[in-house]
Amino acid sequence: MSAPDPRPAENGAARRDAHRAEATVADDLTDTAPAATAKDAAHANLTANASLRATAVPVHPRAAAALIAAFTLVAMIALAVAWEWWLAPLRPGGSLLVLKALPLLCALPGVWRRRLYTLQWASMLILLYFAEGVVRGWSDHGLSARLGWLQAALAVIFFAGALAYVGPFKRAAKRAATQSAADAARDEARHE
Repeated sequence: MSAPDPRPAENGAARRDAHRAEATVADDLTDTAPAATAKDAAHANLTANASLRATAVPVHPRAAAALIAAFTLVAMIALAVAWEWWLAPLRPGGSLLVLKALPLLCALPGVWRRRLYTLQWASMLILLYFAEGVVRGWSDHGLSARLGWLQAALAVIFFAGALAYVGPFKRAAKRAATQSAADAARDEARHE
């Protein structure tokens, strides 16, 4: 496997969205009747520029957190398959509960590439595995109970790693939105 991309793909997508927004504003200005004033055009350009500035907020990703999340996810996939096929299946010879590894397997490529969107939905999905681990840890006996607690612990580690990686991006986006709104309000007040 190749090493994960150190820069999330979302930064490029955010830049493309900002450029699209600026193009849409420019198209709207050219499509409107001549009644559009220079003040309206200036306000539209300021809004588009504010959205461009919002994407330039520096973020220092925590690569270790993403690696912890990725390796924990691999461990959870291996645990799900081993648990339901060999170690302690519900029925002798294995059960269809081995299919519970498929959603985790679907999340693996995006988590490995450190895609923010995938890490966000996977962190919500992992809560189902945490709940199953706790329930089976309390209700099962022997090896199955220990495997349930192991699954719950791995789910907590993945959840913490995913949140630790996504957190700085979320805070940067919030700061950028606040700064953008403040800049737009200041520019609008200056032009009135």
